[in-house]
Amino acid sequence: MIWNLILINFLICQWSYSDTSDQHMYFDVILHNNKVIGSLKATRTTKDSITYYHSSTIIKTRLIKDIRVNYKYDVTFNNTLLEKADVHITVNEKPHAETYTQRTSTYYQIVKNDDKKKTLKDSISYATIQLYFKEPVNVDNCYSEQDGSFNTIAALGNHSYQKINSKGKENTYYYKNGALKKATIDGGLIKFEIIAKE
Repeated sequence: MIWNLILINFLICQWSYSDTSDQHMYFDVILHNNKVIGSLKATRTTKDSITYYHSSTIIKTRLIKDIRVNYKYDVTFNNTLLEKADVHITVNEKPHAETYTQRTSTYYQIVKNDDKKKTLKDSISYATIQLYFKEPVNVDNCYSEQDGSFNTIAALGNHSYQKINSKGKENTYYYKNGALKKATIDGGLIKFEIIAKE
């Protein structure tokens, strides 16, 4: 009897691990003078039909004074649709911006900085965080978890793409063999590049 329980437990553990996959991406954050000012780590974990994305960007530099900016994204997809997204941005360890997106049965509820609420009825099948993991072939827009709005994606040729947000700010992404190698980012507070670490 006890051996049967051990065998069943072993098979359940093996089955649950076999359906899980992880991917990790690491980038240096660089200013225009090739100075490394931070790092970005992005992870994607898929278990059955649920995919969890997480990214953390830490930037330390000096403009007029020392500045430390942290971007944290937690995003969940169920099959091909965004389920929820939570973005926290701090500047010098103080809250700067937060955007939370949650899917309901008929729409998305978006809350910005605890008080600005809006709804979005369009389905969300591609979000900004996915740009770290997959070249946006045949994708013409993506959901900005930070802004709570759709951004335009334009193919520039040679596996490069431009993302334009609702305020006209442009980011450019460069891919090789389907993997992101470099991006120029207008982060609002600071403009920088991210370059994949080998």
